[in-house]
Amino acid sequence: MFLTEVLDRNSVAGPVSANSKRNALQIVADLAERTLGAYGLEADAILQGLLEREKLSSTGVGQGVAVPHAALPGLTRMHGVFIRLETPVSYEAIDDVPVDLIFALFAPEDAGTEHLRALAKVSRILRQKELREQLRQVDTADALYALLNRTETSHAA
Repeated sequence: MFLTEVLDRNSVAGPVSANSKRNALQIVADLAERTLGAYGLEADAILQGLLEREKLSSTGVGQGVAVPHAALPGLTRMHGVFIRLETPVSYEAIDDVPVDLIFALFAPEDAGTEHLRALAKVSRILRQKELREQLRQVDTADALYALLNRTETSHAA
């Protein structure tokens, strides 16, 4: 699985302003609705899926990164959304560091191991310190998308 298979240019935004974890997840859900709306999914349902998953444990994986995810009815393939926040928000991350980089994944309800592999890949890519620093320096969604795309192709082997 390549990030470019789940993440299209219209699913990337930043820098955006959020004042809480819930507000950040609402922004993710609103952005996701642009592509997931084709499956009949609205932002409210997407947000509920994310919040239900967060009840289990925080998806803040550390170093200012969160990888929220949800299995949603009607999806036929994996979809992703990436946002960079202007200012980090408290996210109950494993290292207690506020989050400003959020890569959300949405999977079909029966995705199984495909969902787990996608989560592992996103986490691996965002563990790269240099990439995180670059993502925090750029000021447009196009630049964010280009960085994620370039990183993927340079690490595809």
